[in-house]
Amino acid sequence: MVEVTQLRAGTVFEFEGAPYAVLRYEHVKMGRGTATIKVKIRNLKSGATIEKAFINGARVQDIFLEKRKATYLYKQGDRQIFMDTDTYEQFEVPQDLIGEQAKFLKEGMEVTVQLYENHALSVLLPLKVIFRIEETEPGFRGNSVANIYKEATIETGARIKVPMFINIGERVLVNTDTGEYVERAK
Repeated sequence: MVEVTQLRAGTVFEFEGAPYAVLRYEHVKMGRGTATIKVKIRNLKSGATIEKAFINGARVQDIFLEKRKATYLYKQGDRQIFMDTDTYEQFEVPQDLIGEQAKFLKEGMEVTVQLYENHALSVLLPLKVIFRIEETEPGFRGNSVANIYKEATIETGARIKVPMFINIGERVLVNTDTGEYVERAK
């Protein structure tokens, strides 16, 4: 058991028979009353997000998540196909479990899959990944000083904002959590 005061973003626990991940944590103390812990949590099986308030001192059941290294292979319908790098066994992960980060998956990418009772719950992508710019407006000489951004399409089809001086064919480093341009790739 783990106290609710120890819950932080990314912590996984069992609540009402289902695994949940903490998205946001807030400790609220109002006047003379007891403190309450407000958390925004996501059901890792269904993907539903709820907000829950716990009283200070409450406990939740912690769970063990198995982590496996895997390689992304391809997309098939609404499922993403991965291969375990140790056993070479292929398995499917529903698109909705990956969420917005699915647009940054590219073939051959190494990821970490979190499993609970042999069912994939989430896929953790590397924080920063290099992508090739496939489509964008042309850059102009002298546009490297201002913080002006333009739309660009990367090799996976995702749309990101890049500085004006970035051109088609260049490689850029992208933060997969935020979807933001970081820098030109070296």
